[in-house]
Amino acid sequence: MVFEKKLLPHFKIEEEFVFPVLGNEHELIRAALDQHAELVRLFGIADKNYDTLKLIGELLDAHIRFEERILFNEIQAVATPEQLQLIEASHINAPNPAHKESK
Repeated sequence: MVFEKKLLPHFKIEEEFVFPVLGNEHELIRAALDQHAELVRLFGIADKNYDTLKLIGELLDAHIRFEERILFNEIQAVATPEQLQLIEASHINAPNPAHKESK
């Protein structure tokens, strides 16, 4: 439930509004997209066992740290004011209330 209601919409916003600042061929964006794909795959496993859940937690934590410490800093360094406005608007206008809180 959390995955479909919070994480997937968050991934979609990043992929549609944030990642294009660097482009899908940029090594950091490729890494983030790979992480998104792996998390989607793991969450899609119907019968998750302890090891799968533990791996999801570890990958999600690593993904968040990667975005916060590396990726978003790079994006912020090269984004135009207009791109930054678009990113902010995408989060404010997101139907998911969690995006409004994470500004």
